[in-house]
Amino acid sequence: MSKGSILVVDDELEIREGLELLLSSEGYEVAAAGTGNAGLSALEDRPYDLLLLDVSLPDRNGLDMLKEIHTRDPDLSVILITAYGSIDMARAAFKTGAKDYITKPWSNDELLAQVAQAVEDRRLRDENLQLKRALKQRYNFPNIIGKSEKMLSLFDLVAQVAPSRSTVLIQGESGTGKELIAKAIHSASTRADKPFVPVNSGSIPVDLLESQLFGHVKGAFTSAVASKKGLFEVADTGTIFFDEISTIGPETQAKLLRVIQEREFMRLGGTDTIKVDVRILAASNSDLLTLVKEGRFREDLYHRLNVISLRLPPLRERKEDIPLLIDHFMRRYCEENGKISRRCTPAAMKLLMDYDWPGNVRELENVVERAVVLSTGDAVDMDLLPDSVRSKEIVKGVRLQLSEMMPLLPGEPGARTGADSSAPSLFQIMEEVERRIILDMLEQTNWNQTEASERFQIPLSTLNQKIKRLGIETRRRTSARAAAADAPGNDAPHDTSGK
Repeated sequence: MSKGSILVVDDELEIREGLELLLSSEGYEVAAAGTGNAGLSALEDRPYDLLLLDVSLPDRNGLDMLKEIHTRDPDLSVILITAYGSIDMARAAFKTGAKDYITKPWSNDELLAQVAQAVEDRRLRDENLQLKRALKQRYNFPNIIGKSEKMLSLFDLVAQVAPSRSTVLIQGESGTGKELIAKAIHSASTRADKPFVPVNSGSIPVDLLESQLFGHVKGAFTSAVASKKGLFEVADTGTIFFDEISTIGPETQAKLLRVIQEREFMRLGGTDTIKVDVRILAASNSDLLTLVKEGRFREDLYHRLNVISLRLPPLRERKEDIPLLIDHFMRRYCEENGKISRRCTPAAMKLLMDYDWPGNVRELENVVERAVVLSTGDAVDMDLLPDSVRSKEIVKGVRLQLSEMMPLLPGEPGARTGADSSAPSLFQIMEEVERRIILDMLEQTNWNQTEASERFQIPLSTLNQKIKRLGIETRRRTSARAAAADAPGNDAPHDTSGK
């Protein structure tokens, strides 16, 4: 089975033949063209996953040709081939939409790594596009991403329950996309052209929630200078969605139960009964049945809400969806921030796949947005990921540092024994580990202590105290003085006094 299709456009026969042989041996389907016009004709005949394009062609300029190609196929992955590697060339390549560039002569291993990444990017984009089309065509779910078995089963359930008027309880951890599912149910229902009214139950103060839900008449309370419709009236003939319904208080729970049963209510301060035709969807990140057993949620309301129950899987249970979600969010935030398309390096992707995502899809979206905003090139590497995601790498580094120092501990192989007063205590060893970790972070941030404190998630004052206590600032000054003494033309003797 082919790993992907590649078109090579280069005017040098030896390069075309060499690339065809190399890439074919790796399992790619390869075609070649010697001129820009021949390359454009080849692209018109069939789609390719990747274009290897020489910048200097006899009939066309590669950068100008790339702009024309991307008007036809904006998602085509392109790697430029040039004899001149420079920052200016890289910038020009990225501005015109290239994924990367290579310079002649190149390392085959490096080239193959770039090709594999570019083909994978194209595959992800195509898979995402096809998935969105299929979901929209089959379910009318244009904004939900997922190909895992759990998500596909969920989509089938949503498609089944959407046409009914039954109340649906959507349960899942925070950040799993409960409101998206609620919107999908509404969009696929017979009420799709009617209002969809979300109620964020947890963010509305208890004393205001009833007024928000049921409305009030003029004079119902001090600031009620005019009558006002509630959200139930606004949602009439449509759908009302209660997010985090577990936060609603006991009195409001009782009134909500009556609305579900009777489809009627009274405004605050009013005496007239108002009838509504509203479909009710509710969501909770807490187990409502547990809250019922604990006496914190009405059992009769729970059973009224739990007519049809949907459970959203956490992201850690559907990790095969992570690359698709990353591609989706990368494209969204690149477009929003006016940046060229970005891609994750294999090392960054591995960290993202290994992470457990306690904040689920919402956390992943935030991480990708942050990486896009902070990135300066087309690649998102590990250094652009927050420490929470990189925690395993950080712990690995600490373990390595500890392993280097363990021979110093009494009782360890190679340790100093007896009454040797120079043997460090456990406190000294842990202090040295702390010093090394802080030094590493300061080096990564170019000694920007504010940025380092933010990455450590500690106050700047705390970091400053640690730097002083561990003598790190002194070490920095000493290193700078030694570097200056080692500079060419400086024959002065080194100052080793530490003063």
